[in-house]
Amino acid sequence: MSVLHLTATVVLGPVLLLQGRHVRRVTPVLPEPPGPRDGHAGSGPALRLLILGDSAAAGVGAASQQEALAGQLVAQLQGHFSVQWRLLARTGDATRDALAALAALPAQPFDVVVTSLGVNDVTGGHSERRWMADQQALLERLRRDFGAPRCLLSALPPMHRFPALPQPLRAYLGAQARRFDRRLQALALDTPGCVWVGYDDGESGLEPADMAADGFHPGPAVYREWARRLAAVIRAPGSGRPLPAVGAQAVG
Repeated sequence: MSVLHLTATVVLGPVLLLQGRHVRRVTPVLPEPPGPRDGHAGSGPALRLLILGDSAAAGVGAASQQEALAGQLVAQLQGHFSVQWRLLARTGDATRDALAALAALPAQPFDVVVTSLGVNDVTGGHSERRWMADQQALLERLRRDFGAPRCLLSALPPMHRFPALPQPLRAYLGAQARRFDRRLQALALDTPGCVWVGYDDGESGLEPADMAADGFHPGPAVYREWARRLAAVIRAPGSGRPLPAVGAQAVG
């Protein structure tokens, strides 16, 4: 933990705790959208795809799975591959929860795994050391039990710009999310087969109209752009360069 983060935690702790409780009390709880969580689509070379993560991976903020990340990603891949896909995601899951979910999934091969994790690690107060240990354990499990040669790690969203979060909670969580995301990017660069798919940290690219009604989760347009960037990496084997902005992901 950085000195600045530790100081902010101590000084602002009571305020942050009260604001966090208030946000949970007043923010609408959106459901995970209906629709299939596995299936087959398209023709061409076989591609076995796993989408793993939290509420963003589960599609909260979309009206159906077709409009959510999984549906939009499969739609952008099915013209190039015969896609056998599976969605394993749950609202509120942190990285360690995703590990537990994988433990309950029978071992099977996947060619590509897309992850959306980290926001619940931030809001759960997890340390950077635990965050990295859990991410490394996740990648090891994916390779050992699921043979995944390629992992696309979605960046944490720009929480410092989420209008549903009051200040100073917004700035506090946003700063921690940026620290976690830098560690995630470094992990991807150090891990063969991993690609970090990033977000713009500027003031453009995150419009309230593009977000869900709760002010936390993506709307369909953001899911579509996120899926487009992931699909571009999947269609370009060997590309290890991180992609730039995609707008907003979700709080968890």
